[in-house]
Amino acid sequence: MSASTTPAAVPALEPAAPVQQSRFRTLLGAGVGNTLEWYDWSVYAIFAPFFAAQFFVSDDPTSALLSTLAIFAAGFLMRPIGGFFFGWLADRRGRRYALTTSMITMALGSLLIGIAPTHAAIGVGAGAVLLVARLVQGLAHGGEIAASYTYIAEVAPRARRGLWSTSVYVSVTAGIVLASLIGAGASSLFGEQALTDWAWRVPFLFGGVLAVVGLWMRRSLQETEAYAGEAGPVMHSRQTTRQLLHGLVENRRSVVRILGLSAGVTVVYYTWAVGIPGFAIANRGVDATGGLWASVAANLVFMATLPLWGRWSDRFGRKPIFIAYGVAFLVLTFPLMALVDDSALRLFVLMSVALFFLGAFVGIMPAFFAELFPTHVRASGVGVPYSVVVALLGGTAPYVLTWLNSMGMAWLFSVYMVVLVAVGLITTVLTPETRGIDLR
Repeated sequence: MSASTTPAAVPALEPAAPVQQSRFRTLLGAGVGNTLEWYDWSVYAIFAPFFAAQFFVSDDPTSALLSTLAIFAAGFLMRPIGGFFFGWLADRRGRRYALTTSMITMALGSLLIGIAPTHAAIGVGAGAVLLVARLVQGLAHGGEIAASYTYIAEVAPRARRGLWSTSVYVSVTAGIVLASLIGAGASSLFGEQALTDWAWRVPFLFGGVLAVVGLWMRRSLQETEAYAGEAGPVMHSRQTTRQLLHGLVENRRSVVRILGLSAGVTVVYYTWAVGIPGFAIANRGVDATGGLWASVAANLVFMATLPLWGRWSDRFGRKPIFIAYGVAFLVLTFPLMALVDDSALRLFVLMSVALFFLGAFVGIMPAFFAELFPTHVRASGVGVPYSVVVALLGGTAPYVLTWLNSMGMAWLFSVYMVVLVAVGLITTVLTPETRGIDLR
């Protein structure tokens, strides 16, 4: 007790500033890699309306788009496997190792889509190649969630963990914005017909090349203190799959909480942050160039407002911020969806409103989810249940919306979204507050 108050303990506090600078560089390195991975993942949804006819031939454009979106959803089926595998890898080999490996895997999937032959060249085999590439991306993306959420939460200062966790979705959104910028720029430069014919390949090839930059950044990352703490990497590396599964069973309440918390926000996110521009272009008559620029602008608003929610969660707690998100979407879902029409300007406004309130959840989600688990099972505990929910509900969201709209029942999608948001709100109320707990 007295040792902590002796003068000899004071010099240990002197290097505080350099440590903070090192943490900032680590945060930047993680963010750049995260941006590139999410760019590769999101570009599929953004460009699906343009390349659908290249892989699936049909007299009905909606049918071809639905086939392409079905493969988009199929990629999500690999995410639970990726969440488990890379979560196990992160808990056994380290957070940095899993982050680097998942990014390389994602880049390979992106490059395969960029060079994939079309239906005109090899027939139905084109759709098969597209499916394989998307499954590879799904595997990698499930791993990215498990590793990146855990890494940022563990490297952040305890009192600012909510704020630092918003960097995850700032970098995620930067990837989406980058994909949208390339799409909008290509549409403005080459025209919509060129995007349909060949220019849709550019973002996929570009993403594969950019992975080299991300790999260099992630190789410089340091392992987190929580992982390399008391047990150390050697002890973690001895953890068997059975022990990992036992750890998940021991923390089953937290696993169930993540399932409930994630249900609504997954559909909301993949509707408003990823899928709505493509839906508005294909089904509401929004000009392709205008729709892509609207997406870029709205996501920039999203990025700018995310840190606000992080700061508020560090001050007031995680639960009040999650509740604010839930109440907002219970009230706003129907009017927001009903107001989507052929106006790119209106699309920007609607997306901005939706993404602002969405930020209340996704901004602090990495911190809140990581705070629910102990270190030895944290990456798997976050990655597995979240990836299961995203596989079932996130990947199917654009497909379900497009399908219901084709049947004249787009309103039913709003009902679906509200019910899932209500599930998340109830789960939030039943989940303990975790702000400021020690992750070590």
